[in-house]
Amino acid sequence: MAKKKTKSNKAPKRKIKKPDFKLSSQQKLVLGSFLVILGILLCIAFISFFFTGEADQSSLSNFTNRESETQNWLSKSGAWLSDLFIQRGFGVASFIFSGLLFLSGVYVLMDIAKAKLRKHWFWGLFIMIWVAILFGFFGDKNDILGGTVGFEINMFLQDYIGKIGTSLLLLFGLITYLAIRFKVTFQSISKLFTSAKKDLKDEFSKANDEFSIPLDNNLSKEAEAIKTAFDIPLENKKAPVKKESKPEAPTPLEVKVTEEEQEEDLEMKVETVAEEQSETDNLANKLVEDFGQFDPTLELSNYQFPPLDLLKKYDTEGITINQEELEENKNKIVETLNNYKIGIASIKATIGPTVTLYEIVPEAGVRISKIKNLEDDIALSLSALGIRIIAPIPGKGTIGIEVPNKNSTIVSMRSVIASKKFQTSEMQLPIALGKTISNETFVVDLAKMPHLLMAGATGQGKSVGLNAVLTSLLYKKHPAEVKFILVDPKKVELTLFNKIERHYLAKLPDSEEAIITDNTKVINTLNSLCIEMDNRYELLKNAMCRNIAEYNAKFKARKLNPNEGHQFLPYIVLVVDEFADLIMTAGKEVETPIARLAQLARAIGIHLIIATQRPSVNVITGIIKANFPARIAFRVTSKIDSRTILDGSGADQLIGRGDMLFTQGNDVIRVQCAFVDTPEVERITDYIGSQKAYPEAYLLPEYVGEESGTSLDIDISDRDKLFKDAAIVIVTAQQGSASLLQRKLKLGYNRAGRIIDQLEAAGIVGPFEGSKARQVLIPDLLALDQHLENESP
Repeated sequence: MAKKKTKSNKAPKRKIKKPDFKLSSQQKLVLGSFLVILGILLCIAFISFFFTGEADQSSLSNFTNRESETQNWLSKSGAWLSDLFIQRGFGVASFIFSGLLFLSGVYVLMDIAKAKLRKHWFWGLFIMIWVAILFGFFGDKNDILGGTVGFEINMFLQDYIGKIGTSLLLLFGLITYLAIRFKVTFQSISKLFTSAKKDLKDEFSKANDEFSIPLDNNLSKEAEAIKTAFDIPLENKKAPVKKESKPEAPTPLEVKVTEEEQEEDLEMKVETVAEEQSETDNLANKLVEDFGQFDPTLELSNYQFPPLDLLKKYDTEGITINQEELEENKNKIVETLNNYKIGIASIKATIGPTVTLYEIVPEAGVRISKIKNLEDDIALSLSALGIRIIAPIPGKGTIGIEVPNKNSTIVSMRSVIASKKFQTSEMQLPIALGKTISNETFVVDLAKMPHLLMAGATGQGKSVGLNAVLTSLLYKKHPAEVKFILVDPKKVELTLFNKIERHYLAKLPDSEEAIITDNTKVINTLNSLCIEMDNRYELLKNAMCRNIAEYNAKFKARKLNPNEGHQFLPYIVLVVDEFADLIMTAGKEVETPIARLAQLARAIGIHLIIATQRPSVNVITGIIKANFPARIAFRVTSKIDSRTILDGSGADQLIGRGDMLFTQGNDVIRVQCAFVDTPEVERITDYIGSQKAYPEAYLLPEYVGEESGTSLDIDISDRDKLFKDAAIVIVTAQQGSASLLQRKLKLGYNRAGRIIDQLEAAGIVGPFEGSKARQVLIPDLLALDQHLENESP
């Protein structure tokens, strides 16, 4: 048997950390200011040297003697520095050094990239030395133009290559500087000389035209000779004119000049005809010129968006890299795959807030399905809560293994709202959901989804996800731009948003509370929303627009007349916190308007967000799934639920606490949902609710239900003989249904239905509620007797 290789017990070498020379903002301010001031001081000292340099020569030897006086504007230090740089240094080229110091200070203060600064320093020092050598070529040892350095370098060069060689070397240095620094080429120089030559030629031709003398036809021979001499072109003046010789063909240069003259003579005038505008457009443009575009936010022009300080900042934010954990997980993954004879070519780790993605590239010949089947084995070896294998990762030639971190970090709502990606987004309805595995803020557009289906087991983060969606829209959209319809069967999740009723919420005209908790009102609200959808489509048809964005843009440009019913249309977002409860209690009465809205409402700005604990096929039906391409899956308990919501597995392997999968019909993205706590939502709603609001909430169209019962008063004398007996049966059973009367009183269906209508008119049972039994309004028989006695005969 082959012996197993013993693992080396050598401890891994500790990497030596490189020193970090990055300056803080305060250090940059100090260093930048120092360099700017030093550059200015050197420049002042150098300028003063030209006036006081000779007088200060005698005092330089007594630099340490405080009683000796100097004439330099910066006293002894200025005299010594200017003598060092100009007299004994580089001459007048030393001004370049002071300029470089000043420029360096500016770069440090403004935090500009240092690559350009290094280039400025290199070429600045080069030209400083070149200028010193150039002035030293014509000066002597004590000349302040070139300085001692310039003179000495000149003497050194002249000793070896002579004056001619030194002058040619200076010329070569100038050519090198211009070619590399300013990208000068031989072609650009030749073009410069050609254009100069042409300008001179044009000047001479103009001067020739000015001095030409108009002569009469009756001239003497001498006058004709003078005329001939002046009429000859400049190019042919030196050539003798022969009358008998044939006219010579013009030179190429002459032909070119002739063509240019013809081009200059032929000028084409281009006239553009303004596009005709309709009378409506002219009126709209005039209104825009007079009053500007329509501003929907004008009524609440002083509205202030909630500040970031209202959101909590956690101390545990940010990703911490645990090198030991990464190395341990990598070794276990490689070992597990090796046990099944699966080789790995490379492996890479991407660390997220709660999950680390290990991307592996298998060796050639390894089947992907073989790795996919090892999901449980890898989870066992890593002792992890849930392993998710992506084989392969879409768009990459790798296989992903997602492993939960031992110590997860909180993704706060503040961090995603404050991100540049969210703040600068141009989306119509931006939603910051959280952060991906690569720690990037994940922002999506609800208007492009166009509807969102959210599912997950109890306590896995659905309500927090809904709060994150609503918080994102509150931080980005003005109350005039978006309205919410909140349905909360649990009655406790969305109650905090009651405070912003007159800012952001929409409701039925006769409804007292904007947040809907009663299932009967949910049905009426959904049907009212369908009426709103039909009304909006009618407005779009009359305005000849395809979607709400085009319609609102046209309305802002004052091309739609409000007297014809046109108005600015805000986006409407319907949020249902527990959809399964509605389906169980109302059934088709809820499913039908939901399906109709999902199919048609995207173009007119109505978007649905539906959350449910139970993603089963009788709750999330095929019609609903077909119209909800965007889905969010929090942790679920079984693979069947995962397939129902995502059409694939994966949601059952999540770790909970906001860990979710997002899909919009293509790739599945793992996101850690941003955490927004109840006190944060309360602070935001308090801040918004304390500001000036609209007189009332956004009113939806009134809906009158199609009830089988009648609300008309029925004469007491026309009541059925068994009316009182039926009332006693209904009140005793506390169930208002015609089938109960049929069984108890042995009545037919029609007679039982008429008695039910009479009971409704008498106020004993409530109105028709579809497949449900009517509500009994009388609690007991004693109250029934009192109710019947109080009725007028």
